[in-house]
Amino acid sequence: MASRIPPHTNVENPPAPRKAGQPGAPAAVSPFWDRRVHEDRRPLLLARARTFAAWRKWFTDKDFLEVDPNALQASPGNEAHIAAFATDFVALDGARRRLHLHASPEFACKKLLAAGETRIFSLGHVFRNGERGPLHQPEFTMLEWYRVGATYRDLIADASALCALAAQAAGADVFRHRGAVCDPFAAPERIGVCEAFVRHAGVDLAATLRPDGANDRDALAAMAASLGLRVSADDSWSDLFSKILSDRVEPRLGMGRMSVLDEYPASEAALARPLAENPCLAERFEIYACGVEIANAFGELTDAQEQRRRFVAQMDARERLYGERHPIDEDFLAALAHMPQASGIAMGADRVVMLATGAGDVARVMWTPDP
Repeated sequence: MASRIPPHTNVENPPAPRKAGQPGAPAAVSPFWDRRVHEDRRPLLLARARTFAAWRKWFTDKDFLEVDPNALQASPGNEAHIAAFATDFVALDGARRRLHLHASPEFACKKLLAAGETRIFSLGHVFRNGERGPLHQPEFTMLEWYRVGATYRDLIADASALCALAAQAAGADVFRHRGAVCDPFAAPERIGVCEAFVRHAGVDLAATLRPDGANDRDALAAMAASLGLRVSADDSWSDLFSKILSDRVEPRLGMGRMSVLDEYPASEAALARPLAENPCLAERFEIYACGVEIANAFGELTDAQEQRRRFVAQMDARERLYGERHPIDEDFLAALAHMPQASGIAMGADRVVMLATGAGDVARVMWTPDP
């Protein structure tokens, strides 16, 4: 096991930044390159480096190929609540073409599956606009991997093994965040979304679901209001689902051991196949540790026509909420028709390292965080 973080390093409560006017203080808050700040963060960064090395070895030992997709793409993705960074490519003749920094390497990876790759992973930077906080940075590191011929639940064992490797790399027995602890070496709890809503919020989500996706918004609104949550007249079913999930369910997941939140409503899984036994639900799970979401997995949808319909619905919702749309990657839809049955998963690499080191903020485990 890798050496533990030195005991003098206070990872959950870092030293207060030097105030302006104190000797050696260049600004009101010391930058990450300040020698004292870097000295305090360096054990965390070394744990990050060991984690990434261990992950790469794990994938190599299992015959995965590491791929390195370009960050510039025609579309950043088509999920309603993910904002993007855009730029213009300027050709020699002055013609302009709008490109985006990808929010995930998903589209590129699936094109590689269509090209014939069968076991691939990517460990690289992704970009999401408007996201900043202890769990978010506008540029962060995503670990994403795909298995042709595997079920989406096969990925639970993969993710569990990778979390255990991160803990070993940090010399940690448990994950820690804001007073919560989670054993990454224990078998994770598996719980369906509908069961989790009943258990943690007292909400009968299943009663509001419809096979055609036209879920009962008014019924869910009444349930949300009974919990004391603010309900707006323009809240959609999806908006209300997210409010209850984030306020009542997520904070209770991944306590003591990791939680696998399984079988999402189909309307909340735009890139996943519906469950064969219940089309109201989808082949999607998320993994939580200490109340923090760390991974998101799908049984990948390969029906290009259905995928287009879902993308349009997501962009209609985005336009309603934020007044903008992201373009649809037609090349991706063309490739999807040739993609074999596969499952894929994305893991927030910075979040996993943060939990393994107890750092408390993803910026503390990033080499050069957003200033």
